[in-house]
Amino acid sequence: MQTLGGLDVLVNNAGISGPTAPVEEVDPDKWEAVMNINLNGTFNVTRLAIPHLKKSSAGSIIILSSLGGRFGYPNRSPYCTSKWGLIGFAKTLALELGEYNIRANAIAPGAVGGERIERVLEGRAKAEGKTLEEEKEAAMSIQALKRFVDPKDIAALCIFLTSDAGKSISGQVLPIDNDSVKAS
Repeated sequence: MQTLGGLDVLVNNAGISGPTAPVEEVDPDKWEAVMNINLNGTFNVTRLAIPHLKKSSAGSIIILSSLGGRFGYPNRSPYCTSKWGLIGFAKTLALELGEYNIRANAIAPGAVGGERIERVLEGRAKAEGKTLEEEKEAAMSIQALKRFVDPKDIAALCIFLTSDAGKSISGQVLPIDNDSVKAS
């Protein structure tokens, strides 16, 4: 805080995807690991940042959830449960912190291009007895725009939400998912 002169923006972006398996096959330790990182980690970082954000004239909290936090995914119960929880956390923060002029929003990306989505699709393909190409086709079939989300677009949305242009947006879940109509 001394080096930067305070804190205006917190972006909670750390998280793990966890196992890909039906609920009855999920290892409880792996479930707990996802909850500890995705939910407890976000809670603790946010809890510690709030006193500093209260000193800002334009405090803003962004929580990265997921399309899985809006619709769910089969065989991804730990991940989806944590991402649904993050949406509730963002909405609660908006209600609690509005009186301090601190905004809180959740961003719900769809499938983001890169190595991570490749691993996720490989896990889904294995769990469902499909090929990787079949999983990629299924992922694209639910989207109006037939491409993965560009990480730069998520960064641009964060900048917008935390800027003066987003000063009246709080307690919202903003999808950035190529108009996905449901989870694949």
